[in-house]
This record gives sequence, C-alpha cells and structure tokens, in this order.
Amino acid sequence: MGKITGFQEYDRVAPTREEAQTRVNHYGEFLNELPSQELNHQAARCMDCGVPFCQSGCPLGNVIPEFNDAVYQAKWQEAAEILLSTNNFPEFTGRICPAPCESSCVLGINRPPVSIEEIEKHIIEIAFTKGYIKAKAPLIRTGKKVAVIGSGPAGLAAAAQLNKAGHEVVVYERDDAPGGLLRYGIPDFKLQKNVVDRRVDLMKEEGIIFRCNANVGENVEISTLLRDYNAVVLAGGSTIPRDLPIDGRSAKGVHYAMDFLKQQNKRVANREVLVEEIMATGKNVIVIGGGDTGSDCIGTSNRHGAASVTQFEIMPMPPQIRSNNMPWPTYPMLLKNTSSHEEGAKRAWSVNTKNFIADENGNLKALKVVDVEWEIDAMGRPVSFKEVAGTERDLPCELVLLAMGFLHPQKEGLIEKLGIELDNRGNVKASEFSYQTNIAKIFAAGDIRRGQSLVVWAISEGREAARKVDEYLMGSTKLASRDMVAYA
Repeated sequence: MGKITGFQEYDRVAPTREEAQTRVNHYGEFLNELPSQELNHQAARCMDCGVPFCQSGCPLGNVIPEFNDAVYQAKWQEAAEILLSTNNFPEFTGRICPAPCESSCVLGINRPPVSIEEIEKHIIEIAFTKGYIKAKAPLIRTGKKVAVIGSGPAGLAAAAQLNKAGHEVVVYERDDAPGGLLRYGIPDFKLQKNVVDRRVDLMKEEGIIFRCNANVGENVEISTLLRDYNAVVLAGGSTIPRDLPIDGRSAKGVHYAMDFLKQQNKRVANREVLVEEIMATGKNVIVIGGGDTGSDCIGTSNRHGAASVTQFEIMPMPPQIRSNNMPWPTYPMLLKNTSSHEEGAKRAWSVNTKNFIADENGNLKALKVVDVEWEIDAMGRPVSFKEVAGTERDLPCELVLLAMGFLHPQKEGLIEKLGIELDNRGNVKASEFSYQTNIAKIFAAGDIRRGQSLVVWAISEGREAARKVDEYLMGSTKLASRDMVAYA
C-alpha cells in the first residue's frame, strides 16, 4: 500500500477534456492525460483492502491493488507486468470499459471510487512510451495450428494467448481490417484506430497471421479449415441487431445504428464506403435505445452537423445513485451521462415508438410516439407498461437510428454449414467450463457464446477459451486463468 491515508487525503480527479464545442469538429480522442503528480495521488487513494472486491468485479481478475501500488511508487515496468498478466489489451479497456471494478471498489461505498480505469490506461500508455511493450514471439512452437474466426476483442485475446502457448495461429476476419467491434463499432473519438493498429502490428511481429476479407463459409472453404487446423475458435460476436418491426419500418431513413457507425469509421480511415451512405447532416435525428451504442450515434450525429439529436428509451429513467435494490458491490444500473450527451442531445425515457411516417416519396418525415407508464415490482424492476392517454404525438425527423442491442450471432453461413448447436437464445452452445461446442475441435468465445456483453468480458472469454484449446491440444496448459494470480 503506497500511502495509508491516501484515500482520506485525495479526492477523485478526472482528466480534463477538450471543450464540447470544439471537439465535435473532429473525430480524434479528446481526453488529456493526468499530470504525473495527480496520477500519483489517484493511485494513493487505493486502500489495499483485505478483500479487494475490485478484482472480483473485474471479469479479467485484474490485480488492481498491486498495480496501483506500483503506480504510486512510479515503478512503471512492474505496473505494466502486473496489468498485462491478466489483461492482454489494457489500452482498449482503459478507454471503453464501463469499469465494473470501480463499482466494486470498497472506497466507493461512501466516497467516489478509485480511478481504476484511468490508471490502467496510463500504465499501458506510459509503458509504450518508455519502450517496455515489445513483441515477444514464443521460443518453442508446438506444431499445432489453430484458426480463430473473428478479430474482435475475444478473437484477439484468444489468438494472443494461443500464440503465447506456442501454437501457430491464423485469424480470419471478414472485414477489410482486423479489430471487429474495436475497428468498426466504436467511434474514433472514443478509440482511435492507431491504438488498434499498434496492438495488431505487435501481434503480427509475434507470429500471428491475419487474413482479412476472409468470410469463412463464403470465400474460405469450411472443409479446408477443418482439415488444416487442429482446433478452431469461433469469436465472431453477436452481430444481428434487434429490429423495430412496426408500421413504416421500410421508410427511407430508418437504419441500424451499427451500419451508421461503421460507415463513419470507414470514412475516418479513408476507406471506401461501398453502400448507400447514411449521413445526419442537417437532419433531425432520433436515436432509439439508451445504451452506449446510442450514445455513440449521438456523438457521431453531432459531428455530422445534425439539426437536432434526440435519444429515446422505452425503459424508465434510471436512478442517479444506488438504491436498496442495487447494493454495493453489485454493478448498479444508474443514469449515465456520456461525453456525447454533453455535446448536445435531448433525452427522454418511458417513450414507446408507434410507427414511422414517410412522405409521398417514401422518405422518413416523422415518428409517432407515446409516453408509457411502468409497473414496478417489489425488487424495483419494471415489469409491464401501459400507454399514457393523451400523450401520442408526431415528432419530425429525417433519420432514425435503431440502437436497441443485439440478439445473437449470424446463423447463415459458417454456423449453419458447420452444424453447430445453438442455445435457446440463438447463441453458439458451448460449455462455460470447456468452451467446446458439439464438435470437439471447435470452441467458442465472447459474444457469439455468451450474448451481447462488455469488451472486458470478451477479452476474458478469449483468454479462457485459449486455455481450454491449449489443454485440448497438449493435455495440460500453463496459460494463466482468471482465477489465478500469475505475474512476474
């Protein structure tokens, strides 16, 4: 423990950020780094608890008190070694993770929790700056070959761990560049793609092969895959979005959020957009869905120069502080105001969309909505709703973005052709202990197996699946589990 009284002496301090009115004019990241003295103070706030609940709150089991202590003492290489022992990609989680570890922080019981996510980001960025992060190819190869299908966070984590174990790893990605959700799902103002490229380049140096524009089951034969590889990891994600099949759904101007976001990421990367472009410029935009994807649509629409941006959520407005139904150290479902909300957007809760209204040319011109009233059960959970009489109205809009989450992975193509069993939610059925599907040599990890979840869970799943693949191929494994503290 760096400073016994640190949590009493220092308040939580967030890094400064570029003003909203100027950052909406570009797509770069806008958070500033904490000064070295302030970073020292933030690390000193860690209480080195007898039972560090932050570690159990983290799906990766990050060894948080230890790396906080190393940061307090400015032992950056040691801090990086501790962090990387459990997390392959702190530069991703330090930017886009919702930090369930902070919700479990003991200090957070009655004070603002330790800035774990920000400290994590600083550790890895300082480690890169100081040259501590270098490619480390395995000294011995096992002669076994593994194919990883999908290069999102789960696929990248599985590939990194399997390569570390000495297996030859080939990653197949159907898009034109690696990264999956990191590349084309998250806006650059939250995660610049040079951060993704930096990590992918390191993985290539370590011997991992990436094959892009490779849609397995379409332009890559499944039979070839099964013949040439000793094991296969499915890490394609949960890619089928939840639709809103109401009257007027076919109106021109109603789009899935991810189609909108992917296009913009391609533009920023100077990559060609091969489909009809979706732009918010000069339009009244309504985003349906209150999660992070909806927030990303707000930030992107404001950068396009939308006339107005409104976000709807059918659920009631979340509380701003923990309630009795969300006790510490559980993850609380609280009202979240993101940087995109700061840049300008109207928000409304308990609003149901009745139908889309098109003009004579089929172009979207308005949305018919109604307020709803929720019945709440004894646990504080909304269970059913009814419309509020007299609140039905038409709202002018020319662009609607559906950001209501994802249902399951794409079944057509690879999954169907392989004959992989699915669970009752439509996800790939694979044991949470072995990660194996009904085909012994095929494993699954990430959203494709567990359903839509967090990036940190995807990395954790990729790491755990890699352990099970290594055991399957070699009979045992030396790869670290999330249940083991293993760092040098």
